Amino acid sequence: MSRRWRAGIRGRLLAGFLMLFVAALGVSAVITAVLVNDYLFERSVAKLRDDERRIATLVESGPQTVNADQFETMLGPPLGIMGLDGGGRILFAIGTSAGREYELARLAGAGAPGDILVTEDAAVAVLVDTPGMRIVHADRNADEVAHLILVNDASVDRATIAGFAGSMAAIALVAVVVLMALTMVVLHIGLRPLAEMAQAADAIANGSRDERLPVSDHGTETDVLAAAVNRAFDAQARAEDRARTFAADASHELRTPLATVSGWLELYRQGGLSGDDVEQAVARIEDEVGRIRLLVDELGLLARLDTGRPLDSRPLDVAALAGSVVEDAQVIHPGLDIALAAPPDRPPVSGDAARLQQVLRNLVGNAVQHNPPGTRVRLTLRRDGDDLRVDVADDGSGIPAADLPRLFDRFWRAEASRSREYGGSGLGLAIVQAIVRAHGGRVTVESEVGHGTTVSLFLPVGTAPEPPR
Repeated sequence: MSRRWRAGIRGRLLAGFLMLFVAALGVSAVITAVLVNDYLFERSVAKLRDDERRIATLVESGPQTVNADQFETMLGPPLGIMGLDGGGRILFAIGTSAGREYELARLAGAGAPGDILVTEDAAVAVLVDTPGMRIVHADRNADEVAHLILVNDASVDRATIAGFAGSMAAIALVAVVVLMALTMVVLHIGLRPLAEMAQAADAIANGSRDERLPVSDHGTETDVLAAAVNRAFDAQARAEDRARTFAADASHELRTPLATVSGWLELYRQGGLSGDDVEQAVARIEDEVGRIRLLVDELGLLARLDTGRPLDSRPLDVAALAGSVVEDAQVIHPGLDIALAAPPDRPPVSGDAARLQQVLRNLVGNAVQHNPPGTRVRLTLRRDGDDLRVDVADDGSGIPAADLPRLFDRFWRAEASRSREYGGSGLGLAIVQAIVRAHGGRVTVESEVGHGTTVSLFLPVGTAPEPPR
């Protein structure tokens, strides 16, 4: 459970917030320490400069004899004072200078009056010339002091700040704990839509096909995600419905010829056929077997096209294919007006000649079979941008507008009884669309009741067919 929690969104977000907060505290602490250290140094230097000016004023007033303790009191803490004679010998050291005499003397010997001296423990000092000044220290005779070293030790301030920093660290620790608790509450509230989405998804997985993820009107990121997932579920539901319909229609289409074959065979087995009746039964059985074979072939073709298997790709003349289809149709239907119009400068198309010829045969066959006698059928080829456009038009009875969106559905028939009369399976236009898409093209239909129908194929010029997406 703990490992799952750490790997989840809540755990990762909480860890991320915690890391950012700790990093922010660390950076803030470093910056504060640098700024405080600079402030203490500048304040110490300012104090020394002020004391330096006071001593300079005192020296300018003439020779002075000063008690060291009174002098220290006058300058104030945290000052330390160390006196040097003209040869650099240490005369006395009081206050914060005590314990640093030799280091201060060394630094003074290498420096000049007015220089700021910094000891190893970060005490700040300044060297001041005091000609004519005599200082009495510890009941000793007054010593003539050539130089004074004023020392300002900020360690007391640093100790105070260190204690303050410790308090701030404790407060920061408490703040981290409080932040974690608040973050967990905020994450629980913020991720509640995801939990609701997970519950809805579980319900869908358990068979509730009408369940969908909740989507509010706020347009948040989770709403966008839920809407996208809902669209995916809708698409899956439609695909499942199509698969069920497809299976039901396929079984229905196979049931009729199989029932016919079974009926004739049962009649023959019972001795109900003799003489010419046997020949008639065999002929009927052959017809029904042919329908079954055609349906199986068409289903197999659609399955191959659905899986995106590449078709044969060779340069071909679509006009020549259309011409052969028109010639065959004129032979089969000598009383109908079927014609082809193709420009002499026909653009080449790469594709599968047999499949494209099958497309044209299906379209011409539909125009002939599903229209009244005397209907004219025209095949027209022309260039349309980067495509070769093939129009198969008739002036027949037309198709109702309500039926146009379903023309390419598998096993769908606008007039089922008449389609069966011609042995149609309801897959012809579905195959047309699948083959054209496999060539990277598209199919459109325009129709008006009483004025005819035009099916238009758009095939890319000079390109190899691409698998459908």
